Amino acid sequence: MRALVQRVSSASVRVDGALVGEIGAGLLILVCAMQDDSEAQAEAMAAKIAKLRIFKDDQGKMNRSILDTGGAALVVSQFTLAADLRGNRPGFSTAAPPETGKRLYEHVTRSLAALGIPTANGLFGADMAVSLVNDGPVTIWIDL
Repeated sequence: MRALVQRVSSASVRVDGALVGEIGAGLLILVCAMQDDSEAQAEAMAAKIAKLRIFKDDQGKMNRSILDTGGAALVVSQFTLAADLRGNRPGFSTAAPPETGKRLYEHVTRSLAALGIPTANGLFGADMAVSLVNDGPVTIWIDL
């Protein structure tokens, strides 16, 4: 499982001009299920993200998690995180098949919500327009 996590002041997703997901302060999480990933890995990814201390404390140090701040998570599927860049045209053969990818992407979202994090989503498989205000900027790559 692979994720790109961005600390944001706000983020939103639109499909065909219609708003499908939006948050204020929190995390924009781009998620890619890889070949052979499982629900256990999706749960581990959610737990890792929930405990990731990338929000500032009272001294201005990154020492707080999204659980500590009460922020929200916008979770967006992005199979292109599986890109193989050996040539000039990326390949995506290491990404999970669409039906597995969707199931695991949704499992990450449910796992975050079960931890008490308010969540919003993009639309799996859609051509999405993602907008964000990256806070910091802070962007973290996670492979599990």
